[in-house]
Amino acid sequence: MSAALKTIDRPAARSKLKAVDPKAAEPSKPKILIFGKPGVGKTWAALDFPAVYYIDTEGGADLDHYTDKLKASGGMYLGLDQGSLDFETIIEQVQALATEKHQFKTLVIDSVSKVFNQAVADAAADLGDKNAFGADKKVAIGYMRRLISWLIRIDMNVILIAHEKDLWGKTDKGDREVVGATFDAWDKLEYELHLCLNIYKQGPSRKARVTKSRLTGFPDADVMPWSFDEFARRYGRDVINKESTQIVLASPEQVAEIARLLKVVKVPDGWEEKCFSAAGIASWDEMDAEKIEKSLTYLKDRLS
Repeated sequence: MSAALKTIDRPAARSKLKAVDPKAAEPSKPKILIFGKPGVGKTWAALDFPAVYYIDTEGGADLDHYTDKLKASGGMYLGLDQGSLDFETIIEQVQALATEKHQFKTLVIDSVSKVFNQAVADAAADLGDKNAFGADKKVAIGYMRRLISWLIRIDMNVILIAHEKDLWGKTDKGDREVVGATFDAWDKLEYELHLCLNIYKQGPSRKARVTKSRLTGFPDADVMPWSFDEFARRYGRDVINKESTQIVLASPEQVAEIARLLKVVKVPDGWEEKCFSAAGIASWDEMDAEKIEKSLTYLKDRLS
């Protein structure tokens, strides 16, 4: 047989492409940040969302008219007595909601301003004279990043409620002046979520102004009534009311196996950290079972 006609059977190369049909993805539950002055109705409308798991960091929603509304909707309350002002406790609760079977559909943290600023103050006290170059804020931002990674993964409607503060800018002459209002928390928070709304009163009604949006139903700078019915009409009531599904975490056996393989398999520098960053986790036992299985396959292929 001539060389020109000779063929060699080779195993098909494994594709590294990971993208899927864009229409194959399920619509995700809304993840939103709302902010406004006290008394404009931020909390009251949030409690109209279905089956709320309410984390009260301020102790301001333990009054009867709030708890009655929460109970009537099938919600539950976690307050100061249960550790709501501690970031570790909040993250632990979100992890449990993400991985355990439950009846809740909406998570409300009220307010994220309180717990963020408390973390900054606690870090400043711990650092003492060593607090420089915003080190106290770095600690709080670290907590916030961990929280956000779980809020993105969780199959629940998420509403973060924040205080309002002045937004400062510069004039043409370079002077600083108040140019508007913004939320009081980590300044990158709005970029991590689907939507940011400024809630305010207009006469007897409550309004929401869109200050940042990734959603076609909520165009930038649009003003709408602040109510659950209006939000659900725009976002999709069927998505908001859908039962939550849980993340299946890596099994202890999978975690043990990956630890064993990492002792004997040579991987590129920073590979493990890149895996954690891509998944938004801090350790292998926080990873989805399906994702850790792909990492195991990668390590076994390098071993062989």
